[in-house]
Amino acid sequence: MRLSFFFIPQRHKNHTSADVWIQSKNLKTATRDMFAVCCMRGVMQRLIKIILMSSLALTVAACGGGGSSNTTAPVPGDGGATGGGTDGGGGDTGPDFTDVDAEFQNFLDDSTVFDGISYVLVDAEGVIHQAVFGDHTEDTVVLLASTSKVPAVMTILALDEDPTVAFTIDQPVGTMLPYDGVYTDRTITQMLSNTSGIPGLQMLGNYGNPLGQTLEDLNHFCSFDSLGIVEFEACGQQLLTNELAMSQPAGAGFDYGGSQWQAAGVTASVAANATWNQLVDNYLGTPCDLEVFTFGNPFQDINSGGSTFDGTVESLPGQANPYIGGGAITNMADYAKLLQVHLNGGFCGDTQVLSQAAIDSMQIDRGGVTENNPTPYGMGWWIDAGNPGTFNDPGAFGAISFIDIERGIGGYVAIDDYSDAASREPPALVKNTIIPMIQAAIDEYTAN
Repeated sequence: MRLSFFFIPQRHKNHTSADVWIQSKNLKTATRDMFAVCCMRGVMQRLIKIILMSSLALTVAACGGGGSSNTTAPVPGDGGATGGGTDGGGGDTGPDFTDVDAEFQNFLDDSTVFDGISYVLVDAEGVIHQAVFGDHTEDTVVLLASTSKVPAVMTILALDEDPTVAFTIDQPVGTMLPYDGVYTDRTITQMLSNTSGIPGLQMLGNYGNPLGQTLEDLNHFCSFDSLGIVEFEACGQQLLTNELAMSQPAGAGFDYGGSQWQAAGVTASVAANATWNQLVDNYLGTPCDLEVFTFGNPFQDINSGGSTFDGTVESLPGQANPYIGGGAITNMADYAKLLQVHLNGGFCGDTQVLSQAAIDSMQIDRGGVTENNPTPYGMGWWIDAGNPGTFNDPGAFGAISFIDIERGIGGYVAIDDYSDAASREPPALVKNTIIPMIQAAIDEYTAN
């Protein structure tokens, strides 16, 4: 960023052109002004796309896309199988994912947007295949957006199973908080299944003033603050005590994402007397030996016109006010370990981080049984009604994770382009083309 510049944001309907033009020679002032005027407004546009991305789990047809690159050879799996069918060793090499690799490479070759893509497949024992294409490496760290939801639910369910903490997902959150509010009669289960009645991302325009500089002005937009305007727990109280237009009774309808996820995370933190990232590290990071997985709040930073995130934990903005529903970062190895938990009875190594009952509870359809906008959804997982036993968690930046409990496999696909130019294409490719190809390869292997 230069020290002298003109910035022309989109004009807010209540602002004149004089209000929104910024000219400054002071970098600090210019950056602050730029964030204040445009970034929170940009959050609305960015997060609305999360809704579109997430709907890919149910409705979007496969799209083309990719970008010119080279692929690395698949690596041997930790569980004894080898990736793809390209390993030259003798013995049982496991399912052949060569065609899957080729499909990813074709996607990348055809794209004018993406410079890299990578994916990993796991079973209950470990990694069975992984491959990187373009400028990705095995260590590439990406912003997950809504693909953060499954790990967020895992963290909260692990807390729920901790007998030393007075926390439960099935009682009103008001029983765990030192205040009452219009939404404190809702449960964590309802919040994590998007059935709490608290308006989700479709109602983002009613959340408050996206240009606000105080907690009261931001209102529910405090969920996305990374500038230090609000404090995490204070934001949670704001969310639970300030009613939004278009609210519904708990359980009446499915309304995806938004501040209900933030309210769930804050309640967990208050009950445990810990920060959100301390909970993540305690219940997932340490027992699963995760290298980088953590939560921040990247949306303001991205919408400033260029993210400061460079693939390191230190560069992730908003860690003091992490966005529970979409603020995590990961590498392939970390997410692979989290997916294994869903396939091996809840274990990371010798430590059980979740019970099988908790894992199963994430797959129960709660969103599809509501009266308003019934949509098959568990807790963190979209339920693919057209592919029985398959669950997925796509994100607005192009990442997606999935599990197939019938075949005992899971997968994670990483993308690190945050321009919105084609972010819907990778999850559509995975859901409609890649997952069926993986299933076919496994079915062919098990039939022989």
